[in-house]
Amino acid sequence: MTTLYGYFRSSAAYRVRIALNLKGLEYDQIPVNLVKGEQRGGEHLARNPQGLVPSLVLDDSSVVNQSLAICEYLDEVHPEPALLPVNALERARVRALAQSVACEIHPLNNLRVLKYLVGELGADEAAKLAWYHHWIAEGFTALEATLSNAPCSGDFCHGDTPTLADICLIPQVYNAERFECDLSAYPTTQRIVANCRSLPAFEKAAPAAQPDAS
Repeated sequence: MTTLYGYFRSSAAYRVRIALNLKGLEYDQIPVNLVKGEQRGGEHLARNPQGLVPSLVLDDSSVVNQSLAICEYLDEVHPEPALLPVNALERARVRALAQSVACEIHPLNNLRVLKYLVGELGADEAAKLAWYHHWIAEGFTALEATLSNAPCSGDFCHGDTPTLADICLIPQVYNAERFECDLSAYPTTQRIVANCRSLPAFEKAAPAAQPDAS
């Protein structure tokens, strides 16, 4: 059985859960509690030397790390339903949308960055929230413009079926909501989010539905 090592609130692990669910794949989950520092334990570092989640351990004990790499691996090995379009230019658009979240928004606001802001740099709670809200607004303003101005945006970020872009979007929205970011200025994004959340694959992947949710 394929095993996903992750944490219920991890955006990156959330992405992989969505991808696995969209593909209809069975998998076990083993929690790695980021708040307690379990990601820095020797057993997990042997799987993922970066001390991050998720890690996907395959039936033959091979390990795939990094959420986007895992999602594209799953798409190559289990091509239906596809997470990327067939057309090369459309694939590039979906990857750009996904990376605008995974590479630009998320890294600035993940747990270890926020802990460093508070612990090492001495930021108080108000400063931490200001940092978080600033980078969400920067990223989502650009994302909204990209989605709302493109005819290839449909029920989802690209067309009328979920892609890698939606897989990245939903976890980031979840985190933005958790930090009480005002998302009312992004109506196209909100419409797409509502469509995603109506699907069982996304609902099943939500943090509250995970075995380690607390």
